[in-house]
This record gives sequence, C-alpha cells and structure tokens, in this order.
Amino acid sequence: MATPLTYPANSPTPFLEITRPKPYIWVIELKNGQDNRLTVEFVNKGIMPALDEVERQWRAQWGKANETKKKELGKGALIFVGRRDQDKFFSNGLDFQNIINDFNFFPCTFNPFLARLLTFPIPTIAAINGHSFAGGMMLTLTCDYRVMTDGSKRNAWLCMNEVHFGAHWPLSFAAILRAKFGDHRLQRQIALEGHRFTPPEALAAGILDHIVTGNTAAVLAKAEEVAEGISGNAQAGVWGLIKHDLYRDALKDIGRDTRTTNAFVHDAAARAKL
Repeated sequence: MATPLTYPANSPTPFLEITRPKPYIWVIELKNGQDNRLTVEFVNKGIMPALDEVERQWRAQWGKANETKKKELGKGALIFVGRRDQDKFFSNGLDFQNIINDFNFFPCTFNPFLARLLTFPIPTIAAINGHSFAGGMMLTLTCDYRVMTDGSKRNAWLCMNEVHFGAHWPLSFAAILRAKFGDHRLQRQIALEGHRFTPPEALAAGILDHIVTGNTAAVLAKAEEVAEGISGNAQAGVWGLIKHDLYRDALKDIGRDTRTTNAFVHDAAARAKL
C-alpha cells in the first residue's frame, strides 16, 4: 500500500487524504470538518490537486502498461468517501453563507470541479457514508457509481434541498441532473420538490447502484468491490474520452459563464488564480 498523501501537504488539518488499498484503486477521504462543507479552499486546495495527483499516478501506470504490453497495469478506479471516523455525513453541501455573494464561486471553482470529475479518465465511485445534501449530492451524481449506507443503523438522506432555503440552482446542477436522469418525474422530485430520499428510495429510483448495511467501513468495502469490478474498463484509455462525448451537452452548459460581472468581480477572479 502506498504512503497516504494529504492536501494541503503538511497541513495539521488537511482537507483530505489519498490512500491506495490496491495499486489501481485510489480512495479520497474527505476531511473538511465533520460534515465536509464544500468551500472555495476545500475545492481549490484539496480536491482539485488531489484529482490531478490521482490522474498523474494512473497515467504513469497506463503508460507503463502500454510500454510493457502488460494491459492489467492500466486498470484504475477512484473512490470518494466521507470521514471514516464517523457515519453521519458524506457532505453537507456548499458553504452557502460564504458563497452567496461570491459571483466567482461557480464559474471559477465549483463548475470546473464538476466538469473535471464528470470526465475523469478512470471510473469514479461515491461511497456515501451518511447524509449528502445539495452540493454534496451533486458531487455524488457527478461520479459514475454510487454506493450508500442503507440507513438502517442511522438515518441517511440524499437531498437537493435548495428549493426549501431559497437558493437558485446554477446551470451546472440542472445540466448534470438532466444528463444523469431522463425521467422528468425524477427530475421534478429531486429539483423542485427537494425530496429527502432514504437510501432504499434512492436505490429504487435509480439514483444509487448499491446500498449496504453497516458503517463507513462496510460502505467503503462495497465501493472497493465495485471499483475492482469496473477498474479494467480504464485499461484501453478511453473511459474519459467516451464521457466527454456522452456528456457533451452538459459540459457546454457547465462551461457557460452566467455571471453579471464588473471590474471588482473580475479582479477577484483574477487574484484567485495568482
């Protein structure tokens, strides 16, 4: 097993940790507080560089697989899981109070993250070990597969609850929902009703692929089983390319900049990149 990596590196309170239970399976454990609120810093200094590192490691192996003609070296899969030391939250969503007046959050931070994850070059699995609300649920929908606790030991919900607290959806959220689920009744239930799905309900609706009885360790074990079964589909190197075409319309909408901008908004966006 490779040495765990944390982001930011050498931080006493890192946002996340990358581990590799097998040479071709990576696990990103989200560790931003107890409920993993998705802040600007969490995404920009934690998740995005972690995705770069996972892809860098996988591509090195994929290159070696092609050089040595050992196809199996090109296998790969990535799992996201909430904090392993608790069973309550996967992610409690965006840091709403701090982003409500940040016009750059979606076009400069969260939308690029969604597009990156949506087209990631190896299979992605969300190991949903507790509640997943709003932006946290959108993270799970952007993954290729979803495994969740069954909620029998402790309540766990999936919910896009913006309609209940007055937050307008960014175009990216609607684009991903349409790309993932074609049934208008399910779209209505998720987006307009803000329904709190129990894990059995979400499984029946097709939102989840598997539910698991037990704690975070059991959810992660099932996610690793899914990763093991699908990791071979990364060997040919076209998993991400196919997703680029499969989600082409969604990616166009995710990339649209709908900000009402001015010099100060532009300056803030420019400074964030420096």
